[in-house]
Amino acid sequence: MLLTLAVSRTDLFVSPDGEPVPDVFDYPSMIIREFELRGLNISASLLSGWNLDDLDRLRDRADKAGCPCLVLVEDGPLRFADRSAAKRAEARDRVKRLVVAANRLGCNALGIKCEGSASEADFETTAGELKEVMRAMDRMEVNLLIAPHGKMTEQPDRLTDLIKRVGGFRIGSLPSFAHAAASGDLVQTLRKLAPYAGAIHATIDDFDPKGGHPGYDLKECVQTIRSVGFVNTLAIDFQGRKNPVEAIEAARAVLQEAIDEDQV
Repeated sequence: MLLTLAVSRTDLFVSPDGEPVPDVFDYPSMIIREFELRGLNISASLLSGWNLDDLDRLRDRADKAGCPCLVLVEDGPLRFADRSAAKRAEARDRVKRLVVAANRLGCNALGIKCEGSASEADFETTAGELKEVMRAMDRMEVNLLIAPHGKMTEQPDRLTDLIKRVGGFRIGSLPSFAHAAASGDLVQTLRKLAPYAGAIHATIDDFDPKGGHPGYDLKECVQTIRSVGFVNTLAIDFQGRKNPVEAIEAARAVLQEAIDEDQV
């Protein structure tokens, strides 16, 4: 299992003078140097306004640093089940543009969330729209990972049902520790989603003064996903408010220890 970093905000990296480092092109080398992590999941919002040359430049910098871009993550949910045909077309077009960006970055996957109700009608419409966009995924050799979200896919069984309904070997899940904990049954939620996961976000918050992680046990999360055969990338995803560097370093130590113990 490879430990990587999910980046959705600019304050994860702090320069020597204490100011955030704004240059995304420096992220790969800083992830290696500051955190000793070996890959990057990056939010699409951080690349807003970029052209193909910019994407190629980030890929080159990431490759040279030995910290490849692995998953491009769309920030907001996509409305594949909207009653408006035009809105559904917008969602499809957005995915197709993101697939091109993911391909240029060298990512093996694109992560998205689907907006919709729990109705069968919305479920079937979303499945049909996803089948359409999967053609673009196949051409670009990029996988589609669906993160739990909202009424349609917040329940793990519904998310796995959607994955099965769309079908194909390029679609999977993008679970997170935070979603699993919020579900009320962290272990069972991870056990159901991890077998379909192309990557998992190890969501972390600020650690307490004694070094404990609030809400859930990170070691238990690792043990759970390994128990069902997960061996893909685990991306530390900081969602706290205090010092991100300290929290990421603490999480890396705990997660790596859990991984190493499981391998013994």
